[in-house]
Amino acid sequence: MTRYDETNRQFDGAMALCRDIFARKLNDYGPSWRMMRPESITDQIYIKAKRIRSLEIKKEAMIDEGILPEFIAIVNYGLVGLIQLDCGFADDIDITAERALELYDKYADQARRLMKAKNHDYDEAWRGMRINSYTDLILTKLQRTKQIEDHSGMTEVSEGIDANYMDMVNYAVFGIIKLTE
Repeated sequence: MTRYDETNRQFDGAMALCRDIFARKLNDYGPSWRMMRPESITDQIYIKAKRIRSLEIKKEAMIDEGILPEFIAIVNYGLVGLIQLDCGFADDIDITAERALELYDKYADQARRLMKAKNHDYDEAWRGMRINSYTDLILTKLQRTKQIEDHSGMTEVSEGIDANYMDMVNYAVFGIIKLTE
């Protein structure tokens, strides 16, 4: 098995973990997130990334949840963000749980394809990075996303909000892989 094959296998395993949590929360709450505007999703991801950074720095948690659940939440909110960018937000729950999972899978597949392409070009560089670097990169992507949102989604030369969400998803998946290997 090549290193790339191993990365693909690990990526799929991390995404399966995230999807399982997403599906179970859909069972509990339904797709209530359909009411969230993209800016609110960005802020949710920000909260999760700030908590990860806080735990990395303080080395202790007062709430009995560690870093792994926060990376999982970043993946799931990132995919929700992509769905919301594509479908718009709703004033009421307007899709079924089954449709929500179809959309989730669509964007998870896009994230996987992007990871494979970048992983090829960067030659597995993520493996030599520290987990706290993923956190810092996610926080940087969040600041960029907020700036783009504040400019009504307009950029001059930079990638858009969707590309930033996609990168956040992939960095969070790398964090999940490192935390679970």
